[in-house]
Amino acid sequence: MRFTMFMIPGKRAEQGILPDPEFFVEMNRYNEELQKAGVLLDLDGLHPTSKGARVTFHTGRRPTVTDGPFTEAKEVIGGYWMIQVKSKEEAVEWATRCPAADGETIEVRQVFEMEDFSPEIQAAVAERQGRIEEGLRN
Repeated sequence: MRFTMFMIPGKRAEQGILPDPEFFVEMNRYNEELQKAGVLLDLDGLHPTSKGARVTFHTGRRPTVTDGPFTEAKEVIGGYWMIQVKSKEEAVEWATRCPAADGETIEVRQVFEMEDFSPEIQAAVAERQGRIEEGLRN
């Protein structure tokens, strides 16, 4: 099972204030633990929302683009880890080991796998994927 662990940082991160170097050393150790255990698939930190944008879709799929920062947001994602483990409990266990700072939160969410969908959806996606791959070869 794949899980994404989203880091929800404190307000300092959204203000662009980076932690001290020791924090990065501790976080690097944690990331190495994930890697050595063979569960780490990907990870990255994200810039503050002031450097981002949101695309909101309205009736008829008309998009509206809003540049950051997103002052109305109560929580923002500061980074993520994508891990592959046997259970939600194992994913939560890894999250509890993170050397997060006071006030930070890690949200653990399972990623959809194709087998989570109905056979009809799986067949439709497989057909579409075949067409995309064929187009790439031509």
